[in-house]
Amino acid sequence: MRESRDVFHLSVPTFDLDEAVDFYVSGLGCKLARRYPDRVTLDFFGDQLVCHLTPEPAQRVDPEAMVMYPRHFGVTFREAVDFDAFYQLCVQRKLPFLHDVSVRFDGLVEVHRTFVLRDPTDNFLEFKHYSDHRMMY
Repeated sequence: MRESRDVFHLSVPTFDLDEAVDFYVSGLGCKLARRYPDRVTLDFFGDQLVCHLTPEPAQRVDPEAMVMYPRHFGVTFREAVDFDAFYQLCVQRKLPFLHDVSVRFDGLVEVHRTFVLRDPTDNFLEFKHYSDHRMMY
């Protein structure tokens, strides 16, 4: 069973390591743990995110056709004040939003606020806050 001292690990592609570092470190405030010629390892809100250098496809996805389901990852904030502060940071740093903040499942116990960012390689990051923290899982 995972303990609080254990770390979740996720790897995603990146077309440009410098752009990935700029987005995740300068933009989101993640800590750069290691950098190699083919990847960067980051402390992503206490878990390990590795951006692996991948050749860019000849044709990228049309931004109008981008949908986050089923591929996205992110953080669910326990406290509304943390969600709000992080959202304001993203706005202030002019990070690229796929979807601005909105409310999902209004009127239900699992109601939550969410917004989605798009990194330079079109990986989607969702950030959420549930009104009832028991709905986080």
